[in-house]
Amino acid sequence: MKATIERATLLKSLGHVQSVVERRNTIPILSNVLVEAREDGSIRLMATDLDLQVDESVPAQVSQAGATTVSAHTFFDIVRKLPEGSQVELSAAEGKMQVVAGRARFNLSTLPRDDFPVIAEGELPTRFELPAQTLRQIIDKTRFAISSEETRYYLMGIFLHVADEKLKAAATDGHRLARVTVDKPEGADGMPDVIVPKKCVGELRKLLDEVEGTVEVSLSPTKIRFGLGNAVLTSKLIDGTFPDYNRVIPTANDKLLKLDPKSFMAGVDRVSTIASEKTRAVKIALDRDKVTLSVTSPENGLAVEELAADYGSDGLEIGFNARYLMDILHEIEGDTVEVHLADAAAPTLLRENDKSSALYVLMPMRV
Repeated sequence: MKATIERATLLKSLGHVQSVVERRNTIPILSNVLVEAREDGSIRLMATDLDLQVDESVPAQVSQAGATTVSAHTFFDIVRKLPEGSQVELSAAEGKMQVVAGRARFNLSTLPRDDFPVIAEGELPTRFELPAQTLRQIIDKTRFAISSEETRYYLMGIFLHVADEKLKAAATDGHRLARVTVDKPEGADGMPDVIVPKKCVGELRKLLDEVEGTVEVSLSPTKIRFGLGNAVLTSKLIDGTFPDYNRVIPTANDKLLKLDPKSFMAGVDRVSTIASEKTRAVKIALDRDKVTLSVTSPENGLAVEELAADYGSDGLEIGFNARYLMDILHEIEGDTVEVHLADAAAPTLLRENDKSSALYVLMPMRV
């Protein structure tokens, strides 16, 4: 194998693929990235952890086609430290890959290309396209609610499904729920309900930053593939059943509070400075057209802040985890957030307005 590629191009692509590789691996080949020089004048880079795989092709000058695998993190670190603007020459033979740029020369150990595992996709019968912007919105507005509790593995991802002629994405950790509803894309009819794992969501979000236009989504009940320009991300799906989250979305919360999400978030942030790390509870007292935020901490004392608000129902005191509340408020883009309440023990619904694509549910805390 012999090829020359521009450092910036190689670095960007390597950055995409090497982040899939786990730092500690019991199987040596999984620490490696596949480097394949092709006769069509491109270099293909690929990495996998057996559940997730990123495959990207970038333009290069190829004088001899061939392929090898080399330590992903080492290769990435070398390219990162090479002089800007340099041309990188790659050549592989007899168990070594040589990397040359300017006066720098590295001889790296390799493992055979034939040992490199590839996720077998099988048939992916459901295919549709989504605007990159829509996919970014789906991820940003739901992923903070993904659970990290391994005993409830079926909550460790974003649930994608079609219902009521819409494509819906939901995530919950049992304390809060985030759901986004978008128009159903053409081709999504009959799509199986799938749970996209947290790691796949994270890698997909990074790749989406550089994609304009649309993303091709192909899936089966066990695998999902995203076509993102030069890169293809393939992932196994979580094998489990997502709970019926519609049961926790309140429909009869009759107390409506409206206020500015940014000042609400800033107020919660300020008073929660003294909250104990364990509970992070903030008490919210509602009165006519005002909200009083307070935190009482045995170690640190008391913090209180008043905010102007639009509220016309009976007085109410309710407590929330400050971090969870701020995560939701961070995703509200407009000038107003609607908070629909029932009582101090019932789930609370938050959204921008009734036309908003995103909806959030937050469980209260005792304070």
